[in-house]
Amino acid sequence: MDSTSKSRVLGNLRQYYGSTIQSRADLRTSACCLTNISTQSHSASQLREALVRVHPHVQERFYGCGSPIPAVLEGLAVLDLGCGSGRDCYVLSQLVGPRGRVLGVDVSEEQIAVARSFLDWHAQQFGYANVEFKLGQMEDLAPLGIADASIDLVISNCVLNLSVDKDRVIQETFRVLKSGGQLYISDVFANRRIPQSLIQDPVLHGECLAGAWYREDFRRLLASVGCADVRMESQRPISIGDPDVEEKIGFATFMACIGEQSQGTHIASDSMKITNSLVGNGFLFAAIQQIC
Repeated sequence: MDSTSKSRVLGNLRQYYGSTIQSRADLRTSACCLTNISTQSHSASQLREALVRVHPHVQERFYGCGSPIPAVLEGLAVLDLGCGSGRDCYVLSQLVGPRGRVLGVDVSEEQIAVARSFLDWHAQQFGYANVEFKLGQMEDLAPLGIADASIDLVISNCVLNLSVDKDRVIQETFRVLKSGGQLYISDVFANRRIPQSLIQDPVLHGECLAGAWYREDFRRLLASVGCADVRMESQRPISIGDPDVEEKIGFATFMACIGEQSQGTHIASDSMKITNSLVGNGFLFAAIQQIC
């Protein structure tokens, strides 16, 4: 895709998440907010308790397809790619505690404005301030001051599919991750490659369908950065529902999955020790009970 097309797609995306949709009720499909991908997770109750303390407006303006958040986070530096209104960042703020820090990055000025407008409110709720939001692109984190090997955990909730340069996103992710750091994602996958022309459709792209990962491309991309073992552990089919959207892209089957990728040694926690024994330092999809 040439630079002009990329700029057009990015502009469409900013408009879709900035003004076209104002709440989850405005979404045309269920892809951006699925509620029942789940397995047994000892962190589920902890996540739900943390969500209760997040401002309702932040929750209403948040669009995601899971909760890619591990159980043990105290004291960690966490980066949320495509943080939107900041819901997951404010959940993470409570889990990392006052010794940790959370940075959210998003390309939408409107979404970042929503997230920032509740910084003081949440700091008063939690008793400390450890969250920062930056406007920028996840494909290029260096201008935002995010240094090499500075992040313990990178998460992304139904956003990586929106990128028109997924290779660059993965490269940047592994640049900023410390040795032993992790990438947790929740995202939309398709059973076949989606024609690139469809990404020009603001609705198909904004609803996380036109840019959905083809599984084998995702597997190969991870292998290119040294992650050869990719396994699906849990997934849920996405029902499009909207007739107009179905007509345009109904030829493909979509799944929502939550996954975890380690950079070297796993962050210490019981659940991650189990995945380590299963696949070593490779890739394993591990569904975490959602709080969407």
